[in-house]
Amino acid sequence: MSKPTVALQLYTVRDFTAKDVPGTLKKVKEMGYDAVELAGIYDMEPAAFKALLDEIGLKAVSAHVMADVFKPDVKGTVEMFKSLGCKVIGIPWASTDDLPGGKNYPAMKALMEEIAVHCKANGIKQIYHNHEFEFAKLPCGETIFDALFADIPADVLQVQLDTGWVTVAGLDPVSFIQKYTGRCPAVHLKDVVFVEPGKHEDRPVGQGVQDFPAVTKAAEENGVEIFVVELDEAVGITSMEAAKQSLDYLKTIGY
Repeated sequence: MSKPTVALQLYTVRDFTAKDVPGTLKKVKEMGYDAVELAGIYDMEPAAFKALLDEIGLKAVSAHVMADVFKPDVKGTVEMFKSLGCKVIGIPWASTDDLPGGKNYPAMKALMEEIAVHCKANGIKQIYHNHEFEFAKLPCGETIFDALFADIPADVLQVQLDTGWVTVAGLDPVSFIQKYTGRCPAVHLKDVVFVEPGKHEDRPVGQGVQDFPAVTKAAEENGVEIFVVELDEAVGITSMEAAKQSLDYLKTIGY
């Protein structure tokens, strides 16, 4: 059993890429990452951005792509991310209106089905990445999260589980990795602490409440291919320091 690739979601260090994309990517490589998950390509031409990644020695293994980015040209968007090397792409967030129980869900479902056609043609897996609110229950008693993946089949849509948001929702990430065995190619490793009731903060991986030895063990046993380190906000340290401390911790548990 091969270990999952460890990537950094570049949204984590967006304050650095806003000032210096090449310099930030070089620092990401220097701290020990060999792979990244994209959140845009910084107004660069795809070929130029791919050349920059290759020069630095980083692989773009996955990408977050908002629905509005797909809509003008689904085929071209999928093919662009394939050209960058991505094996997993998908929508990182949608409003409750766009998800099961929402007025715009039929349109979102149709978009995901269209994206899947081109993903399949290009050997790419389409994912949806959760936040906390998808674990709210619908009138039928099912969560939005489970309703989405029950309604849209696995050959169309797969899971990118964000462990931090699952924990904030008061649930166990391990149970969801097990529930969606074989359907969860990528997991976001996000650590959190609860600073007061109803309020949480992100922490570098290994410095919060998550049981990452249990999470990573379950992930390996259930077909996860990519671990993605992500912080929405670093607290008390820079985002680059948080990214490095996260990777340093993962190395202590075998990654």
